[in-house]
Amino acid sequence: MNNLSMDQKNSELINPRVDEVMNWEKLIEHLRSNFDGKLSPEVEVLQFSGGHANLTYCLRFKDRELVLRRPPLGPVAKGAHDMGREYDILSKLYRGYNRAPQAYYYCADQTVIGAPFFVSERRVGVVARRQWPSELSDLPSVERRTSFALIDALADLHQINPTSLGLEKLGRPTGFVTRQLTGWTKRWNAAKDRHLPLFDEVHAKLESTKPENTQISILHNDFKMDNCQFRTDDPDRVYSVFDLDMATLGDPLVDLGTLLNYWPKEGNIYAWDRNPPVVSEPYPKRAELTAHYARKTGFNTDRIAWYEAFARWKTAVVVQQIYIRFKRGQTLDDRFSNYGQYTEPLIQSAAQMLEQS
Repeated sequence: MNNLSMDQKNSELINPRVDEVMNWEKLIEHLRSNFDGKLSPEVEVLQFSGGHANLTYCLRFKDRELVLRRPPLGPVAKGAHDMGREYDILSKLYRGYNRAPQAYYYCADQTVIGAPFFVSERRVGVVARRQWPSELSDLPSVERRTSFALIDALADLHQINPTSLGLEKLGRPTGFVTRQLTGWTKRWNAAKDRHLPLFDEVHAKLESTKPENTQISILHNDFKMDNCQFRTDDPDRVYSVFDLDMATLGDPLVDLGTLLNYWPKEGNIYAWDRNPPVVSEPYPKRAELTAHYARKTGFNTDRIAWYEAFARWKTAVVVQQIYIRFKRGQTLDDRFSNYGQYTEPLIQSAAQMLEQS
């Protein structure tokens, strides 16, 4: 069922990791009975190798391909990795935001593959992670072109009227930032394996200096380069946006701060740089991206340094959550074995960013 063909060797598709194999026969039987009876009984199951939490698979049937998403193995924090939520979002968002894949089917029955899951359309393109895909690496000014494409995609998302798509109940925008500060502190306390006093100090300063929210938008809540997909012939427009399980309604600058948090280092402040290395010319500076976003949306970005600090502090928690799953033996993915070393620099950089806010 899982023979990796030649055309997949240079893609993100791999044979499913040993500890992440599901009962595929039971799954296909369920889908044929509850989703689409025309699905062929023969299927090739492959796994998308990128990503650090939710497990994503390609179901390759005789005449169509589908994507399956489920939560990671091991304990899942309350409210996190909510497949029902992501399904609800993607089953509606695509109608007004064509970068969002359409979700087709949701299953809450954990007896099928051990967790809730949903099935969506397969989008074919390339994702830039730690290296540029060969299809993009030789294009002129690929760094700048994809960077501004990210800002355009984010700005377009933030200007959608949630009510027009039936997403007005997606979240509770009033008090959103305050709840974020409280929630991420709880997640830190559940995942930490050592005491870092600076974490609490940064939390206190974030709380005491948080901006007043004047805008409400649909938030992606983890918007970055490797959650976006490009067509191989068009680096100037994001083709698809993935990983919307944390999407909500709230302050749009939280998303912009998250994206800038993943940007290459500037000056002496540590950066959790998730972009591919420069092959053509330097990436745009954070200030240039922020100015472009402000022009596209008309939003006031004067306090963006606070949002960057919040993003770095929050990312420290995310990294610690990933690391502790590996340390506790809840995943065998050795990509995460050294993640513990990144939490403290991220918290320190958040403190530095607050000094600029």
